[in-house]
Amino acid sequence: MEEKKINTLWTHLHWLSVLAQQGSYTAAAARLGVSKAAMSQRMAELERAAKVTLVQRTTRSLRLTEAGQRLVDETRASFEQIEQSFAQVRDLAEQPSGLLRVTAPVALARQQLVPLFAAFLKDFPDVRIELDLSDRLSALATEGYDLAIRHTARPPDTHVAWALCATESVLVATRAYIGQHGDPQSPTELQAHNCLHYPRSQDTPAWTFELRESSAVGERVTVPVSGHFAANNSEALREAALTGAGIALLPDFSAQAELRKGHLVRVLPDWKPVGAFAETIYAIRPYAPHVPRAVTALVAHLRAGLVMGFGT
Repeated sequence: MEEKKINTLWTHLHWLSVLAQQGSYTAAAARLGVSKAAMSQRMAELERAAKVTLVQRTTRSLRLTEAGQRLVDETRASFEQIEQSFAQVRDLAEQPSGLLRVTAPVALARQQLVPLFAAFLKDFPDVRIELDLSDRLSALATEGYDLAIRHTARPPDTHVAWALCATESVLVATRAYIGQHGDPQSPTELQAHNCLHYPRSQDTPAWTFELRESSAVGERVTVPVSGHFAANNSEALREAALTGAGIALLPDFSAQAELRKGHLVRVLPDWKPVGAFAETIYAIRPYAPHVPRAVTALVAHLRAGLVMGFGT
């Protein structure tokens, strides 16, 4: 193939590598910011130039042929090096810039992170943030995220993690509910209450507690609980608790505002819930030899904004 012809295909090869990574024309087009039609056209042009089929597609699936996979495997390292080199050059600029794709849990993002992002963008107007609200753990590298905010007990060993702040679980209810149904004085008394819980894998939900001031370090009490409402979102549990429906176990960042307003009160304040939600919030990204300046600036901003945690 003539050198001139090859030089026109560098973009096509890059798009093929993105297609292999994303697994579909729709996802690859979205990742590249182009139309699906443009994606299909580039692949057709590349196949005509190579004189071999590179992508096999049916109505339900897509896979690379042996030739297509070989092209991707042998050019991947070069494209990754080009991307890193360009990022390093771009970061020589005085101000952080560019697009940051961030994923974060729904409740944490809506209640705590969005205001911090807004303040960050005022300080760094050349940065753009694309936020994905999701409680699922994303594959950061394959889905193209620059940063994930997660409350987790242990970040993946293959990633770089910055601790942003501590967080804890709190047991809450309205004063009206406590007035009507009583104020439990020990975890075992929760069995007589309507407990609004986060559904877990076990058949019977259970909450575990330990005394905050205890001579018996590590001593824990686990209590089976039941209630007429469960949800896999702490905002939903909080809203149910605000109606007086029962006692809810929430991460402190979901309960903070309503506790400060007095709309919710702590239940069993001498007992610490354990094991329900992780106790640290991290910023996480896949390991790379170069971290974009915009990422480090955002992490520093989040650390400063969350330094006090979510206490009331």
